[in-house]
Amino acid sequence: MQGKIYTKKGDKGETSLIGGKKVTKFDIRVEAYGTVDELKSYLAIIKDTEDNPALTKIISHIQERLFRVESQLACNEMLISKKLPSLTQRDVQFLEKKIDHMEAMLPPLKNFIIPGGQLASSHCHVARCICRRAERIIVNLNSQEPVKPVILSYLNRLSDFLFMLARYLCLKRNCNDNIWSQPK
Repeated sequence: MQGKIYTKKGDKGETSLIGGKKVTKFDIRVEAYGTVDELKSYLAIIKDTEDNPALTKIISHIQERLFRVESQLACNEMLISKKLPSLTQRDVQFLEKKIDHMEAMLPPLKNFIIPGGQLASSHCHVARCICRRAERIIVNLNSQEPVKPVILSYLNRLSDFLFMLARYLCLKRNCNDNIWSQPK
């Protein structure tokens, strides 16, 4: 029988990283992997609102990769970190291929767009914003402690993927990009 979900160990505002080091719950590592967890959870909304099995498979793949990112961020010990699953350049290339595939079907973008127009597309824009926030936090972490460069590349490409996915889903539902034009 499994123990209770609550341990009460975090009641005083501390948590443990992989490896046992205690840190405050506002530690930048906790903020980093917590924001990646938020992104991973938000991707579930996109996945659950879509009835496209190919897209569901891609998003599940991305969620699994984000678990890898979280585990790497939750570990500050190099020896342990090497034993954890991690990203590779192939993961970044996977996203690039998906971006290129969607971009080939879309009209060229010559203006900024305002998010909206279709629910699934809007969810992609929110996920993109969460991804960018995670990236900013991890860049900050990297200025204090080294982060594997592939993590930053992956999140940067993932935000691009989410932007393209938003446009692609809008196109598939016969809605147009909401072009931003400056008032005259």
